[in-house]
Amino acid sequence: MRISQTSLLWLLLVVQGFCATFFLADAVMDWTGGEALGFRHLHRFEMLLALALIGGLAATITLIRAQGARARQMRRQIDVASGAFAEVITRQFDEWRLSAAERDVAMLSIKGLSMAEIATLRQTKEGTIKAQSAAVYKKAGVSGRLQLLSYFVEELLSDPLLDRSTRQ
Repeated sequence: MRISQTSLLWLLLVVQGFCATFFLADAVMDWTGGEALGFRHLHRFEMLLALALIGGLAATITLIRAQGARARQMRRQIDVASGAFAEVITRQFDEWRLSAAERDVAMLSIKGLSMAEIATLRQTKEGTIKAQSAAVYKKAGVSGRLQLLSYFVEELLSDPLLDRSTRQ
C-alpha cells in the first residue's frame, strides 16, 4: 500500500505537534521544577522524540523537493499544451482559409474580447468586426463565438495533460 504525499504530510504534522507539545511541557517542568506526568527522567524518550523530529525534517525536505519537481513537470506540460493549442488553432485557421483580418478577429474572440474591444484594438468599426466574425463562423461551420471556442477547447481536452501517475 502506497501512502499519498498529503497523508504523509498530515502524519508528519501530527508527529511534530506531539513532539513540540512534549518538549514544551518538559521545558515548563524544568522551569517550574516540577516532575508532572513522570517524564522528568525519561531521557531515552526525549531522544526518541528528537530523532522523530529529525526524521520528520528529512521527510519534509524530500516531499518539498518532490512537490517542486512535480510543479516543474506540470509547468512544462502546460507550456507544451499552450504551444500545441496555438498550433492547433493556426492549423485549423489555415484549413478554414481565414484571411489575416479574420484570424485576428477569431483569435481575439477566442481570448474573450467583446466586439467593441476588438474593434477598438483593430481600429475599425464594430460592424466590420461583426461581419468578419460572421465570415469566421461560416467558414468554421459554427453558429457563434461559444461554438468556436468550444471547438478548440474540445481539441485541447482530447488528450490529458497529466498521466495518472502524476496525479495525487
